[in-house]
Amino acid sequence: MRILGIDPGLQTTGFGVIEADGPRLAYVASGTIKTSAVDTGDLPARLKILFDGIREVTARYQPQCAAVEIVFVNVNPQSTLLLGQARGAAITALVSADLLVSEYTALQMKKAIVGHGHAKKEQIQAMVQRLLNLPGLPGKDAADALGIAIMHAHARVSFEAMSRSTTLQRRQHAQFKGGRTY
Repeated sequence: MRILGIDPGLQTTGFGVIEADGPRLAYVASGTIKTSAVDTGDLPARLKILFDGIREVTARYQPQCAAVEIVFVNVNPQSTLLLGQARGAAITALVSADLLVSEYTALQMKKAIVGHGHAKKEQIQAMVQRLLNLPGLPGKDAADALGIAIMHAHARVSFEAMSRSTTLQRRQHAQFKGGRTY
């Protein structure tokens, strides 16, 4: 299975593509999509660059599924909103390419890749390099994206095993009467 990982960012969005064959992982490609060529005040143009860039990556590498990092809440609410819009552009590009999209937090990825949730970028880079047997360190944003893809490769196996052993039922959350289901 070919998996595309995305680390969304408004200035730099990382992407990483891996092949997963059971427990074996193989590196396919990674890189970044940068919006620095456009004025920082032109949000629609920056979002279009991200959307088009992710569509180009999906067309070139033909992944079967994608995994995206979930945005954390910053101290600055404006930064969080902007990052959320970049993430929305990324998810929209993936869904418009008919990909199934899974989402993971940075904490989940760090625990899966490094072993603890407070790992530094350099630790993620080193572990991704080891796990994928790369000749050098990937860039920080690309390493995060590859980490998300690796996390999904391992989690996907567990989710498929759970779905075979039991039928999962949608439940209604008690706090939202007649509202939100999951």
